Amino acid sequence: MAQAGEDIKKYPGFMGITIFCLLILYAPLIVVMVYSFNESKSITEWQGLSLKWYVDVFVGPESAKFKEAALNSFSIAITAAIAATIIATSAATGMLRGGAFKGRGLSFALINLPLIVPEIVTAVATLIFFSAIGFERGYLTILVAHIAFCIPFAYMPIAARMQGIEDTYEQAALDLYATKAQAFKRVLLPLLMPGVISGFILAFIISLDDFIITNFVKGAGIETLPTAIFGAVKQGIKPNIMAISTMLLGVSIVMVTVSYFVGKSDQKK
Repeated sequence: MAQAGEDIKKYPGFMGITIFCLLILYAPLIVVMVYSFNESKSITEWQGLSLKWYVDVFVGPESAKFKEAALNSFSIAITAAIAATIIATSAATGMLRGGAFKGRGLSFALINLPLIVPEIVTAVATLIFFSAIGFERGYLTILVAHIAFCIPFAYMPIAARMQGIEDTYEQAALDLYATKAQAFKRVLLPLLMPGVISGFILAFIISLDDFIITNFVKGAGIETLPTAIFGAVKQGIKPNIMAISTMLLGVSIVMVTVSYFVGKSDQKK
């Protein structure tokens, strides 16, 4: 067993296993990114660098479909992330600052259960629920479903951050005659903000990239980027699909980078 402070890079095979894992994870992404700049329509034949497929995404024959899908994806992801973050923050405050109460353990389990339930099960259950209550499928059903399954993802970093904050700060505010609402707003929330931002970003990325649940609960005539890409791929993989995928990957990288620097700046403080 490795001791604290020991350099694990010296272990035999460590570098080879690391490189192998990195190749499995990132080689397909690199291939997609590289071929999105290919001049050729072929996805296997390289004919030189070009931005034509990125231009095609915005002004090509399928541009209207992808623009509408992108608008749906981003509006749903932003709204769902905001709602999920608010609910997750409220839940974390009640669970971690509300003291002991009956059913606390069960509440923890219910919040975290969607993380381990197969997504296809959640998708089928959500579809059955909407059908049972007569909720017509469309934009709103996607939004409600995304809010519901994004809550646990937003809750994780928020709860982790709150667990690292001593409640003595709030107690001191209360001793200075602040109300509980004032103590939360002026003391706990600013300290909690890095976790809230991380929770929002994680919920946003999960919502933006979701396909399975969206495909089950969306109505006819409405598409998000993942479902639009899937529909286009069924007709054959085209370079413009690679361009869209690369841009989506870029958005995810930017959001993860922002989350990383928010965490780093908080550690420095």
